[in-house]
Amino acid sequence: MDRIIIDTHAHIFPTKIATKAVKSIGNFYGIEMDGSGELDYLLEHGKQAGVTHYIVCSSATTSAQVHSINEFILNSVNNKSNVFGLGALHPDLSDEELDKAIDFIIANNLIGVKLHPDFQRFNIDDRNAYRIYERCEGKLPILFHTGDERFDFSAPKRLSVVAKDFPKLKCIGAHFGGYSRWNEVDCYLGLDNVFFDTSSALFKLTPEQAKSMIDKFGEDKFMFGVDFPMWEHSEEMARFDKLDLSDAQREKILYKNAVKFYQIKNI
Repeated sequence: MDRIIIDTHAHIFPTKIATKAVKSIGNFYGIEMDGSGELDYLLEHGKQAGVTHYIVCSSATTSAQVHSINEFILNSVNNKSNVFGLGALHPDLSDEELDKAIDFIIANNLIGVKLHPDFQRFNIDDRNAYRIYERCEGKLPILFHTGDERFDFSAPKRLSVVAKDFPKLKCIGAHFGGYSRWNEVDCYLGLDNVFFDTSSALFKLTPEQAKSMIDKFGEDKFMFGVDFPMWEHSEEMARFDKLDLSDAQREKILYKNAVKFYQIKNI
């Protein structure tokens, strides 16, 4: 294997709802989207762009969806050495349901949790969500959708509050820390437990802006992500390749940081 590339942010859906889910996401963000949200489509198109490994997830918009999504993600990654899964959680779960869901995630070797506050309609720093962070701290990293100028649920300042309150909680602020709110990301400075992915940001940020943010926070803090099916792997790789990075920096962002962050073995 000449080059290792991990897509750390990919959404997948069961076949029966994959097309509908893709259209729904496109409508939510006002972006025209084609293709499928199925795992096979992800693997096929990622391979064409040179991507070798994937971290997949699916957000639970209601608490009732959590268990079925976690079973779907588990079934999707089983027997695939290059695909890893993030579990779903929701703040509306009861304490007993939350404990059960986290036990399932850990017992089945899912490597973290994905939360999408805008879809799930909760503030990142809502005290009810703190029950999730208390249980995940020191055990499960959390990938947070962060930032959207249309909403305040996932504002960068809210994740910075959580990161301070839970210093042992490993967090990823997706989309360079704040989709369409990159002027607010300085609130993460000095927070050792907050990391970032490159997904759904390079389409908007200039290469110079993206490089400046990487320099500001350090290349050890960033992981490559596509936000499939929002974007195709080929276009995201082309955008990433425009960044003025050294070979060592590219290796860290394309796979080494993710291996360390998620403690992935056998890569």
